[in-house]
Amino acid sequence: MSVLCGAMLASLSGCVAFVAGGAVSGTLAATDRRTFGAQTEDRAIEVKGQIKANNVTGDAGHTNINSFNRRALVTGEVRDEAMKAAVERELRSIEGVVDVINELEIAGPSSYTSRSSDTIITTKVKASLVDAKDISANSYQVTTERGVVYLQGRVTQREGQIGADIARGVSGVMKVVKVFEYISEEEWKSYQPKPAHAPAPSNS
Repeated sequence: MSVLCGAMLASLSGCVAFVAGGAVSGTLAATDRRTFGAQTEDRAIEVKGQIKANNVTGDAGHTNINSFNRRALVTGEVRDEAMKAAVERELRSIEGVVDVINELEIAGPSSYTSRSSDTIITTKVKASLVDAKDISANSYQVTTERGVVYLQGRVTQREGQIGADIARGVSGVMKVVKVFEYISEEEWKSYQPKPAHAPAPSNS
């Protein structure tokens, strides 16, 4: 597994890690609106999906796989429609994948400069989400490809619109595509921290 992960990290992706460090990652995992099992499966889907996609495209394409709640988003560039369909077919064959959002473009692989710019945009969008006062940044997954920002996550319609508006306000963003799984306001309330109860007064 370490070899596979190393191979993936060697390729510059349009999406960068949001946090670093076991303690912080553990905290975010605990507040994630996915189940722990879904989070684990998503990581496996991304690793397996990237390997399968690379096997299909070789040097004739460039792909990024980002999975959220077992819904795999694939972005990047491929040579033709046949290759685009082949990548999607490989992703759907992975155990646990419930859907594939195929956003591949028919074009030559993006340049290093373009991918570097996408990484910067992703970082800026995530920082802007963290700065927002009325949403939880951990509810969003951000991917940028050729200046197009893709937003994934389990959010309410209200949160989805706020997140999209924030992303649109970031310099360099050409377009925002919402790939959310929407939840109700009632379900949203179940994720909110419960107020701490004050200790009972002492009789002494």
